[in-house]
Amino acid sequence: MINRFIYGVDLLSRTVGHAFAWCLVVLTLGTTYEVFVRYVLNAPTSWAFDFSYLMYGAMFFMAGAYTLSRGGHVRADMFYRMWQPRTQAKVELVLYVLFFFPGVLALVFSGWSYGYTSMKILESSVNSPAGVPIWPLKMLIPFGAGLLALQGVAEVLRCIQCMRDNDWPTRLHDVEELEKQILEEHARKAAEEAAQGAAR
Repeated sequence: MINRFIYGVDLLSRTVGHAFAWCLVVLTLGTTYEVFVRYVLNAPTSWAFDFSYLMYGAMFFMAGAYTLSRGGHVRADMFYRMWQPRTQAKVELVLYVLFFFPGVLALVFSGWSYGYTSMKILESSVNSPAGVPIWPLKMLIPFGAGLLALQGVAEVLRCIQCMRDNDWPTRLHDVEELEKQILEEHARKAAEEAAQGAAR
């Protein structure tokens, strides 16, 4: 039951993270277009600056849970790597309770107030004459923080399982593992071919 919850949250975080990763492609295309029209056609757009920070902001807010699910956030791990898994889990659990959840829950509640106020007045950007609506971006703050809090619950459950078993539970597989498997398969085939060549 616990594993199903953890994998379900991981899957949700991965799905949202992968969906919002496309913001990077849209951002790249938009920036490329702006550079072209600005420097080749000498006709800059009025929306490029707002567009770039909206796309980057959306990706940033919504990718936090995915990054946490992959264990990808920055940590000072020079000592952490040398500890037994049970010790790692105990330290992580304390850090989640003392720092992670208070900060993320504050972000959920203050982000909701901030985003709701922005939505209520249909806030638009004052940084350019285009007046691009920015309230949708601000509404992503509480949703991204809520997803991050949910992923934090899954990580706490991982810590509890690790303290019990002295081994970290497996994470939901992703592209990284597939690439690793492909590279290992190629290395194995190359070693077999080299061994066959040496035997001749």
